[in-house]
Amino acid sequence: MMLRGQKILLAVCGSIAAYKSALIVRLLKKQGAEVRVVMTPSALGFITPLTLSTLSENPVLHSFTEGDRGEWNNHVELALWADLIVIAPASENTIGKMVHGICDNLVLAIYFSAKCPVFVCPAMDLDMYKHFSTQENLKKLQENNVVLIDAESGELASGLIGQGRLAEPENIVRIIEDYLGNATPLASKKILITAGPTYEAIDPVRFIGNHSSGKMGIALAMQAWKMGAAVTLVCGPVNESLLVTLPFEVHIKKVTSGQQMFDTVKTYIDHQDIVIFAAAVADYTPQVVSEIKIKKTEDTFTIQFKKNPDIAKICGEYKKEHQVFVGFALETNNEEVNALNKMKLKNFDAIVLNSMNDAGAGFAGDTNKVTIYSTRQLPYKSQLQSKDAIAKEILTYIVGI
Repeated sequence: MMLRGQKILLAVCGSIAAYKSALIVRLLKKQGAEVRVVMTPSALGFITPLTLSTLSENPVLHSFTEGDRGEWNNHVELALWADLIVIAPASENTIGKMVHGICDNLVLAIYFSAKCPVFVCPAMDLDMYKHFSTQENLKKLQENNVVLIDAESGELASGLIGQGRLAEPENIVRIIEDYLGNATPLASKKILITAGPTYEAIDPVRFIGNHSSGKMGIALAMQAWKMGAAVTLVCGPVNESLLVTLPFEVHIKKVTSGQQMFDTVKTYIDHQDIVIFAAAVADYTPQVVSEIKIKKTEDTFTIQFKKNPDIAKICGEYKKEHQVFVGFALETNNEEVNALNKMKLKNFDAIVLNSMNDAGAGFAGDTNKVTIYSTRQLPYKSQLQSKDAIAKEILTYIVGI
C-alpha cells in the first residue's frame, strides 16, 4: 500500500464533480491512507456528508461549529494533522479566495493554516476554466508552492467539450502516490527501536525508574513504518494508550527491566539495518531484589546497586558493516562535548542530543528540540516541534547517512 499511514485531508467544494470525491476517498483508503474530509457549505448540495464519512470512516466537517452547543472544529488542529491536503474538486470560487486571502469557511481556514503540501484539482466549465482570471489565479497558486493537478479535457456538465473536468480519481491518486513516493525511503529496511524507561525492581511492589514516557521512541516507530520500514519496537513500561496507536505491522516487544531489554535487543539486532537506541535505560539495578515487600523499620535504608548492561555499547562492539546505529543523549551541561564523546564511545553513526536547558524538550512532553550529530554529515539543529515532526526529521537525517 503506497500511502500507508499517510494522513490526507480531502477538501470538497461546490461542483457537480463532487460526486467523484467519493471515489477519491475510496482509492486513498485502498492505498492505506488515513482520510478525513471537510466540505464547503455549497458542496453539501452535491454530495452528502454521510456518503463521505462512511467511506472515510471519519466524521465529515463542513462548518466552524457543530450542534447547538457551538462545539468548535479547530481548523488549526486539522491543518496540523494532515500530511497532505487535496482540494478536489476545487471550484472557481474557492480558487479565487485562496489567492486573495478570503477566509469565510472551514476549508479555507484550514488551507490558510496549512504547513503541509497542498494539491488543488480544479473543476469547472470550459469558459470559466479558460478565463484569464482563473488562469492567473492557478499560476499564482503554483508560484506559492500549491501543487496543481490540472483539469482534464472531455465532455462537461454544460454539454461543451474541452478542458475543465476534474482529473479522474485514479489520476489524482497516482499523482499523490508519485509525490509521496519520496516519503518511503526506508522501504525494504529493517529498523529496531528501543523506547521508554526501564523499571528496576527493589521488591514485589517497588522499583527504581525514570520519567521517560516513551513518546519519542514510539513516534520514531510510527514514522519509520510510514517511511516503509519493517519496524521492531522494544519498549519499556509505558502508557498502553500510546502503543495502541501503532499499526499492527509494528512488531512490539514489551519489557520491564534493563536486563530484559538487553536480552530482547540481542535476539533481534543481527537482522537489522538500522538500530535506534531511544530508551532511557537505568544505569544501575539493585544487587538483590527482595522476594517480599520490604517493611519500613529503620530511619535509614541502603540499597546496593550493580551496573546494568550498557546495551548500546555492547551492541556497538559487534556492529556489522552495513548497519547504522543511532543513539540519544540527554544532557544538562557540556552538551555537545558529552554527546560527541558518547557517539565515539558507543560506536554510533549518529547521536541525537536533547538538552534539559531547552524549554519544551526532554521527557514526558509532546514536543522536542534536538541537535543531530553524525560521523558522516554536518550536524542538524531542529526547532521546537511535535515529537512526530522531530521523528520524521531524525529519520530523514538517518537516510542521508
